[in-house]
Amino acid sequence: MTTPAIHTAQWPSEVTPRSRSRTATIALWIVQVATAAMFLLAGSSKLAGVPAMVGLFDAIGVGQWFRYLTGSIEVVSAILLLVPSLAFFGALLLVPTMVGAVVTHLFIVDGNPTPAFVLGVAAAAIAWTRRSER
Repeated sequence: MTTPAIHTAQWPSEVTPRSRSRTATIALWIVQVATAAMFLLAGSSKLAGVPAMVGLFDAIGVGQWFRYLTGSIEVVSAILLLVPSLAFFGALLLVPTMVGAVVTHLFIVDGNPTPAFVLGVAAAAIAWTRRSER
């Protein structure tokens, strides 16, 4: 005698790693690796004390401790983006960081917010896509 298969309902918006197509999985990994690389570069330059970063955080006026905090968040989050089970949390940490960067560029340092906005959108897309894997 065979046991009937148990079917669990799944919402259409709920995508599990097994139901994601191979192409979508590859695209997601490309976005994650590229985003991680950008944040690793940006965070490392903050932690290393690159003069442009020191000047930027001087202009913000909160103190250099904030440069270390932001750089640490970016580096740790970049590493988390490369671990499938932790990518959601890394991306989730980056979203408010990039919202703060966009606001800072628009209202405090009068810089170009586009790179921060694009990276924030990429982090939000990763968090949204990986939400069912947390």
